Amino acid sequence: MVAESLTDATPAQAAIATDRFTLRPLRGSDAGLIGLYAADVRVARMTRNLPHPMPPGAVTAFIERSLSPKRSEDVWAIDGTIIDAPEVMGLVSLDRVDAGQSEIRFWVAPAWWNTGLASAAVQALIAANPQGCKTLFAEVFQDNPASARVLTNNGFHYLGDAESHSVARAAKVATWTYSRKLGDTLKRD
Repeated sequence: MVAESLTDATPAQAAIATDRFTLRPLRGSDAGLIGLYAADVRVARMTRNLPHPMPPGAVTAFIERSLSPKRSEDVWAIDGTIIDAPEVMGLVSLDRVDAGQSEIRFWVAPAWWNTGLASAAVQALIAANPQGCKTLFAEVFQDNPASARVLTNNGFHYLGDAESHSVARAAKVATWTYSRKLGDTLKRD
């Protein structure tokens, strides 16, 4: 099984510093803020995996999974304490899908929507390339054009339409799928 072989020796996650925030591995004390933001229906409905309402213990279990040495997904908190912002403003992650390939996922709390935070977090993760990826994939729901802009602003290319199940919506939702070869130069119009 590919997933097992990829997770048998999952290395520890490094923090990634920027001038605006630090991407850092999750810690138990993040449960309160993650729970607060993830319980917001506007956030949950734009993700595949966040339930709404959030069941008791779900955030703690998520943090424990993200810290497991057997994990396939590395999750970073977008920590704004270097600019006197909260310890968690959102999350960004890389989920290993195959050798040299990962799927990037992200969400930010509504207070930081339209501030460039999501774009900056994705950009920092791409620049650091902590999993040594050759290709990144991503998908966004078609009713979330802001997240699609985050991807295209970071050099992702549209691959096609698909659909994914949203736990919060309890339905399949149309998606746009993207990819980016690392080593591609970022072209801005």
